[in-house]
Amino acid sequence: MTARSSKAATMPRFTAILLIGASLGACAPKADLTASLAPDDVRERHPIVLRDAPKSLDVFVGRAGGGLDERQAEDVAVFAQDYRRSGRGGLVAQVPTGTRRDAAASHTLQGIRAALARGGVPGSALSVRSYAVNDPGLASPIRLTFASLQAGLPHQCGQWPADLGSSNYRTSASNEPYWNLGCSSQATLAAQVADPVDLVRARAEGRPDIAKRMGAITKLREGKDPSTEYRQQTPQINSAVGGSR
Repeated sequence: MTARSSKAATMPRFTAILLIGASLGACAPKADLTASLAPDDVRERHPIVLRDAPKSLDVFVGRAGGGLDERQAEDVAVFAQDYRRSGRGGLVAQVPTGTRRDAAASHTLQGIRAALARGGVPGSALSVRSYAVNDPGLASPIRLTFASLQAGLPHQCGQWPADLGSSNYRTSASNEPYWNLGCSSQATLAAQVADPVDLVRARAEGRPDIAKRMGAITKLREGKDPSTEYRQQTPQINSAVGGSR
């Protein structure tokens, strides 16, 4: 067989391979380049959820005799008010044991009960537990804890599930928000809200100002403008100020 005939015999085989490959490629599922890498809405990527979480206050045993100083007493009183407003369950005090300040810690606990009473929480509502101290040389506080309804994110920020570089064509050409965008702002909003329930539903409307409403209705009936007119007086500047000499 000559070289020309051998080449002619090879061409049909190569053509058949190409046709088979093309048919298999047509059956293979195509990559969905239009699919969203992450939800466009930041509220879907980083939703704010409500859950019961512990809220704590550490009261250090620092004064001689184990009493509370002015700042600690104020902190405990404010903590008691928070417990009355949003506390769920009991109030627990974890007292350190195994240190040379056990007697001072006992006096501090008495001061805590008194500060709680000033904040509206009776001392009998406090449940006392103890915990062992691993390093007696470190400051071991009395930790007050209660559970409260708190707002937060169900995950940590700073995660990068997809590469933002140009190594991935789908990521680079999508022009969509990356996953971590808006996570910190959502976490900050959840931490700053005073009442987490406000994120779920609106509050009831307050009582309307009947006097102002009836005054506006009266003006409308008389054909007058019901809008409020504010007096604006131009401030008088002393001629001696800024004058040329």
